[in-house]
Amino acid sequence: MTAFVGAFALRKPLERSFVLSASEPSQPKRQFSLDFSLALTVGLAVMIFNMAVFKFPVSSGLKVILGCGVAGFFLSLDTSLARERAVIQEILATDMVLPPPTRLYPMTRKFSLVALAATLFVSAIIGLVISGDVAWLAKIGQSSMSVTQAQQAVTFEVFFVMAVLLIWVVNLIISYSQNLKLLFENETSVLERVSQGDLNRLVPVATNDEFGVIAGHTNTMIEGLRHRLELISALKLAEEVQQNLLPQEPPSLPGLDIAGTSIYCDETGGDYYDYFERSDGQLGVVVADASGHGVGAALLMTTARALLRQRAAMTGDLADIVSDINQELFKDVQESGRFMTMFLLEIHPAAKTLRWVRGGHDPAILYDAAEDIFSELVGEGMALGVNKNFEFQEITREGLTPGSVIIVGTDGIRETHNEESEMFGLDRLRKVIRKHAAEPAEKIQEGVIDALRAFQGDAPQEDDITLVVLKLV
Repeated sequence: MTAFVGAFALRKPLERSFVLSASEPSQPKRQFSLDFSLALTVGLAVMIFNMAVFKFPVSSGLKVILGCGVAGFFLSLDTSLARERAVIQEILATDMVLPPPTRLYPMTRKFSLVALAATLFVSAIIGLVISGDVAWLAKIGQSSMSVTQAQQAVTFEVFFVMAVLLIWVVNLIISYSQNLKLLFENETSVLERVSQGDLNRLVPVATNDEFGVIAGHTNTMIEGLRHRLELISALKLAEEVQQNLLPQEPPSLPGLDIAGTSIYCDETGGDYYDYFERSDGQLGVVVADASGHGVGAALLMTTARALLRQRAAMTGDLADIVSDINQELFKDVQESGRFMTMFLLEIHPAAKTLRWVRGGHDPAILYDAAEDIFSELVGEGMALGVNKNFEFQEITREGLTPGSVIIVGTDGIRETHNEESEMFGLDRLRKVIRKHAAEPAEKIQEGVIDALRAFQGDAPQEDDITLVVLKLV
């Protein structure tokens, strides 16, 4: 009793210096080491005292150490689990977020070590009890009463030892189940918040076993979701900004009906269209398509828009404008391998003339409603950003007739696929134009978009779609 009291008196200061000073996940392990060492120290002290004062044999002292070791083993496991429980509750109360364990101690390994140690200790205790009882039975008398009393005594002794060990085991099971309950509630409560869109809490990493690893991966997932939401918010803002860069309404020009739209397959895209006024009642129209889609294409589109607006305000024909833009764009994209196709068109409704430059873009479509004839505004040209010194050509066409429809679009129109992987193609586009040619430009545009959606069905949109419709009236 004196030895246990002394060990108990030393336990608190040793706990503060050895256990509480360590990191939270390692405190339960240190708690077990401290309490088990104290139990063995008590057994050793009693053994030395008995041998010195009462001349007990060494075998008797070893039995004391074994008894203290068994008791200390189960008590230390219990205090270790209590320390783990306290750490979990402290971390939960303070919302402390620790990094995932760098070294994993699997639960199977823990269970195996506990089971092995418990088996060895219990076997040793039962062996000592049985050997002691056998030696005792050999010394007692052979009368029926003495044998009966011996049987009762041995039975009571064995049952008593088994009952104590069973109580310790049940206590450990209850204590560990409480810890598991805390860890499960901790994990599930945070995951429930995540499922409801609340990403403000992380899972506290309180152990260095599978629960700690799961908590660490869960926190990584939550951080990734946070980053993704931030990225989505940024993309929404970029989408709003990019939509504001597109014309909010078509210009009003006598003799010309205009409609335009861009539909991106992502939040942002590389398609672009714009209008700019030229001299003598002429209108400039540009449709461009940056390689790829998404944020990178959107940035390239924004750069090209700024270059075009700045250059269009200066003198020079369409070929000069596109050449100057190509030279500046080449400086920005030569290392990235990106490029941009562009179709720059200038229309003079009063003079019924067209001028255009084709920079690697799909030819525009001209439909003469009076003659029911389709033609393409073709011409040699290379995508912008590929060859710095490429010389672009301006092509002119005269004699436009009232009712003529000009369609300038990106390849996302004809390359739209349906669920059978069929492509919308040029023939379907011409049929839609012919069907709606007598209607205003906006109706023609809506007819093309509706036909695309009907053809596409449930297939995903794979590319940006931009369409500008010009109609002479």
